[in-house]
Amino acid sequence: MEQTGRRIELMDAMRGFAIFVMIAHHILYDLCAFCGLPWSWFTSPGADALHYVSAVTFIILAGVSSHFSHSNVRRGLRALVIALGITLVTTLMGMPVRFGVLHMLGTCMVLYGLTQRFWQRLNPWALLALCVVGALATWKLELGYPTTVPHLWMFGLTTPEFYSSDYFPLLPWAFVFLFGTWAGPCVRDGRLPQWFYTAKAPFLAAVGRKSMLIYVVHQPVLYALTMLGLWIHRTI
Repeated sequence: MEQTGRRIELMDAMRGFAIFVMIAHHILYDLCAFCGLPWSWFTSPGADALHYVSAVTFIILAGVSSHFSHSNVRRGLRALVIALGITLVTTLMGMPVRFGVLHMLGTCMVLYGLTQRFWQRLNPWALLALCVVGALATWKLELGYPTTVPHLWMFGLTTPEFYSSDYFPLLPWAFVFLFGTWAGPCVRDGRLPQWFYTAKAPFLAAVGRKSMLIYVVHQPVLYALTMLGLWIHRTI
């Protein structure tokens, strides 16, 4: 993340922190799904907090980064290509990700890149109000809202047969991304307190700079380690 020619290390560190929170959440899922841990652990308020902290942080940072990107359309298309690969692999594994966080982010990046001038001309306070009201008004769609109309799952409207092991519909999450685009100019133009631009967290920042790679590989690695642990436990 750059600001006047320098990386903003705290932004990278926030992304690194979100990575660790996400990994903790997915470890908990694997323990419940494969190791017999009670599902009540994964559906507990603590587990929900892990999910929302990592998701909201990632999505807001992605929106902020739209003001540092040379081409949001190209950036979004790269994310969508990787997301398509994730869909193919997870479908073969019997745990399809049809519209996960990377699908949603890639779509938001492309749409924002195509309409960026409109959003930049909009009054900042009107944009902020739209983000808040839009997110609150559509929050019930976050886990999917039942409908009999097919093919609307991208917007949070799902039929009974729809399934995605990771699901982030455009509604309400596009408004969270849009909030990040609202905050982006404040970050880019140096309007935040000076400590925001000088704070150091080298380890978390290094992790944050590799967030895409870690996101792609972490779940297969966790799954492999879980299966290895189960095999060792059964053979002892």
